Amino acid sequence: MTDTSRRVPRVFGRGSWPEVVRIADILRQETIGGALLMAGAVVALVWSNSPWADGYATVRDATFGPAALHLELSASAWAADGLLAIFFFVAGLELKREFVAGDLRDPRRAAVPVAAAIGGVIVPAVLYSVVNATAATGEVQGWAIPTATDIAFALAVLAVIGRHLPPALRTFLLTLAVVDDLIAITIIAIFYTAEFTVTPLLIAVVPFALFTFLVQRRVRSWWLLLPLAAAVWALVHASGVHATVAGVLLGFAVPVVRSDAAGGPDAGPGLAEHFEHRFRPLSAGVAVPIFALLSAGVSVGGWGGLTTALTDPVALGIVVGLVVGKPIGIFGATWLMARFTRAQLAEGLAWVDVLGLAILAGIGFTVSLLVGELAFGTGSTRDDHVKVAVVLGSLAAALLATGILRLRNRVYRQLSEAEETDSDADGTPDVYAADAAV
Repeated sequence: MTDTSRRVPRVFGRGSWPEVVRIADILRQETIGGALLMAGAVVALVWSNSPWADGYATVRDATFGPAALHLELSASAWAADGLLAIFFFVAGLELKREFVAGDLRDPRRAAVPVAAAIGGVIVPAVLYSVVNATAATGEVQGWAIPTATDIAFALAVLAVIGRHLPPALRTFLLTLAVVDDLIAITIIAIFYTAEFTVTPLLIAVVPFALFTFLVQRRVRSWWLLLPLAAAVWALVHASGVHATVAGVLLGFAVPVVRSDAAGGPDAGPGLAEHFEHRFRPLSAGVAVPIFALLSAGVSVGGWGGLTTALTDPVALGIVVGLVVGKPIGIFGATWLMARFTRAQLAEGLAWVDVLGLAILAGIGFTVSLLVGELAFGTGSTRDDHVKVAVVLGSLAAALLATGILRLRNRVYRQLSEAEETDSDADGTPDVYAADAAV
């Protein structure tokens, strides 16, 4: 009897291992992650404003999970508390890598992006608070919504429009966004914990300590680590602290570099690089897009509904914070650091580059939507206005930054072409001709 099973094509069949690796590599690209994030948001907005809007609400509000463990949550809550924990786990890995082996390890190099991140948090929060404190119907508790920068979205935009921009700009944006994430996580843990129960948090120390012990010894067995990580997440969730904080703590527990017997760094990296390589496709390709799909859907109600949303002081404060506050805070803090420390921009960079980057940091999508839900409650009228404001504010920041950085990208492309031309002519680059191109 002839075996024809290998010759029969399977629809949605399991792909080969090289194909799985190829798809994972694609999902690690910043442009793909940002595109999937935007696709999830667009689908949510279109779906929630279509004749099938009731279906969207049914999917978003469907509840499932073990009630005995207090985990019978809606789909949107699972996305915000569960899937985003994966996103914050990857962010925790990236944070620790920056502190241990990256630019944040050197206080002198870290000072400027750290100051920029702090300025990019304070000024939007102040502007939002001023708008809402001076309005009769304002709500100040949403002050943290415009303070976050969406790392995936911002880097994706920069990757698309800035192919010729100096790599230092991407490094600055990445470092700034990493510090921004750390501040956002701290804000969530301190200011948006409604009820706190200490017992589950104390119990969470046990699985967290076991997880830390295993990863420090380079144990990669998922059947050991995954149950421990899930236990930490569930216990942190039960304590009242937002469960995404558990993702960051677990990321911090993973070693960045290996140590030899003498205590010095070995040649090989720690598990952080391995885990980041493994989990980034899951974060960028699954967790964040699904969160956007289940969180960004809001019924605008036509032009009248959009106008109503934007006349809400909460929405107005968010847009002002993202589009105006972020650039002022980041650019102002960077300029002040340069002014009072007598630091200078790297050769070839201009302050307009910093301005474009500061505007780009006004894209505050994922964490801003999360903070909005924590501040006003999922499904509330104010939360709907938050979603409209976050989407419009982030889009405006992306478009404004694109206009500036595309012009700068053209300048740097001409500079690169001039250097290549002069190098081809006499074997050495002509610096004066390159400067003239600028």
